[in-house]
Amino acid sequence: MIPTEDASARKRDIEEKLRQEQETLSFIRESLEKSDQLTKNMVSILSSFESRLMQLENSIIPVHKQTENLQRLQDNVDKTLSCLDHVISYYHVAKDTEKIIKEGPAGRLEEYLNCMAKIQKAVEYFQDNNPDSPELNRVKFLFEKGKESLESEFRNLLTRNSKPVPPVVILDLIAADEEIETTDEVLLEHLPENILQDLICISGWLVDYGRNLDFMNVYYQIRSNQLDRSIKGLKEHFRKNSSSSGILYSPAMQNKRKDTPSKKAIKRPVFIPGHDHELRVKHLSEPLNEKHGPPMGKEDIMDSEIDSYIHCISAFVKLAQSEYQLLTEIIPEHHQKRTFDSLIQEALDSLMVEGENIVSTARRAIMRHDYSAVLNIFPILKHLKLMKQEFDQVLQGTAASTKNKLPVLITSMETTGAKALEEFADSIKNDPDKEYNMPKDGTVHELTSNAILFLQQLLYFQETASAMLASQEIGTSSSSYNSEFNRRLLSNYICKILGNLQLNLHSKAKVYEDTALGAVFLLNNFNYILKSLEKSELIQLVAVSQKHPDKAYKSHIEEQLQTYQRSWLKVTTPLTEGNLPAFQPGTKLKDKERQAIKDRFKAFNDGLEELCKIQKSWAIPDKEQRDKIRRAQKENVTVAYRVFWQRYSNVPFTKNVEKYIKYRVEQVEEMIEKLFDTSA
Repeated sequence: MIPTEDASARKRDIEEKLRQEQETLSFIRESLEKSDQLTKNMVSILSSFESRLMQLENSIIPVHKQTENLQRLQDNVDKTLSCLDHVISYYHVAKDTEKIIKEGPAGRLEEYLNCMAKIQKAVEYFQDNNPDSPELNRVKFLFEKGKESLESEFRNLLTRNSKPVPPVVILDLIAADEEIETTDEVLLEHLPENILQDLICISGWLVDYGRNLDFMNVYYQIRSNQLDRSIKGLKEHFRKNSSSSGILYSPAMQNKRKDTPSKKAIKRPVFIPGHDHELRVKHLSEPLNEKHGPPMGKEDIMDSEIDSYIHCISAFVKLAQSEYQLLTEIIPEHHQKRTFDSLIQEALDSLMVEGENIVSTARRAIMRHDYSAVLNIFPILKHLKLMKQEFDQVLQGTAASTKNKLPVLITSMETTGAKALEEFADSIKNDPDKEYNMPKDGTVHELTSNAILFLQQLLYFQETASAMLASQEIGTSSSSYNSEFNRRLLSNYICKILGNLQLNLHSKAKVYEDTALGAVFLLNNFNYILKSLEKSELIQLVAVSQKHPDKAYKSHIEEQLQTYQRSWLKVTTPLTEGNLPAFQPGTKLKDKERQAIKDRFKAFNDGLEELCKIQKSWAIPDKEQRDKIRRAQKENVTVAYRVFWQRYSNVPFTKNVEKYIKYRVEQVEEMIEKLFDTSA
């Protein structure tokens, strides 16, 4: 059972908690009532605000819609007015631009093109919107007239400002390309910069808007004419200055060149019987880095023409390259190759025709057996081959017929040259032995000097000549051979020429009735050949196929020397010991013995006088050989004569001593010293 005090205390606690809970409940009720009141007040306020918003919306929305409609109407009005102004402007284009179009684009190209743009837009508008309008015909007329004026301006600008390139400028351009050390680049300005820009503008307009490509024909015709005139001007420059020394350069380029070659006269080979001579090589045009002396005769004029042609080939390449660079700025890309092909045709055809004329001249010369004329082909052919790569680059993209022109000319020259080489070898072998054509003094035959001269020309063009020979090999072309094989072919050819020449000279020597003169003739010719070989690279070329060619010719020369010396047996034989009469000093000579001594002296005197008289007019131009023969004869004759003279000069074999003992030993030496000297 719970105690009473505890129960009372517990009751008091519960009552206290109950009271507190009631107070809390009462507070919550009051708070709820206040919250409800606030909510009612807020609802009332929101309801009032909503009502006012609805009233505002009902008032503003109609005004906004009305304003929006008004704005749209305003925009439409502005656009309509703008369109009307634009359309009306097309009707004023003809009037506004007519004066400028009639006056032309000269001096105001930009303004003119702006007018043409306005006219073009007007044409497009009327065609699309009012094709029956009379204004369309008017603006069309102005457009066509304006286009014609632009085409005319293009032609006039190009014609007035296209000038041939001066020859000295072309020569500077070529020289600058050859000079490795040249630092200043030679540039060609075909057209002033402002004119070039006008042409580019007109060209672009005619292509894009004019729908007309006729101006391209105008362009290539005018520029083609200038290119041709430039090259012809260079030819004329060479012709007028053909008497000047060397290759012609402008003074400006002369000052730039560090190693300007000296321009000395190159003498022609002239052989004068009985005089010392130097082997000189006929001047021929060579590649552009080999310059020569002044022309002096008909052949030199031909050489000048060859120099001119070679330079014109180089000039064509340089000028064509420059023309293509100019063309790419003015002519649209997809028309450039065709236009360039047409542009270069006249100048290229002229050069090819001139080249064929040179070939034809050489062919006619070959028919006349004038083989030296074919040498004119060699420098040209060599230069054409050197320039072929540049030619191909310049002509890249042109028609096949254009590209083939140079190879056709090269083939023609190779064929003609090879034929000339073959026929020249045959002519050396078959040259007739004509007595009237033989040198009376036994000097070098014209055939020998011509043959050696011809071979020496080949030294300047070894690669060209060997390629010619290789091109004639059956079933092959020159390109299939290496340089060593070609060199051997050329060596074989030279040996063939020398072999044919040697055989022919032996045959010709038989024309002389005097065997000694024939020996002198062969000695002179063989010595001339040997010296010519030794003074040039011919000896090295011959040695490729024939070992020690110098020894072979020295042997031939010695053989002829011995043959010649046998002619003096009529002088020395009467003096030899085996034919002298035997006698004892102090004893009286018998008549037979006296007569024998007389006969010996007379035979010696007559033989000596006869040979000296005859052989004095013979010629041995080579001083070394001439002195050698004189020394040998003095040794052979004077030794025998001195012994004979010492033995019999004091013997009383005759009362008329002066009749038989006509010459002292010293006089005999003097007479022999005058051999081969027509002035003695």
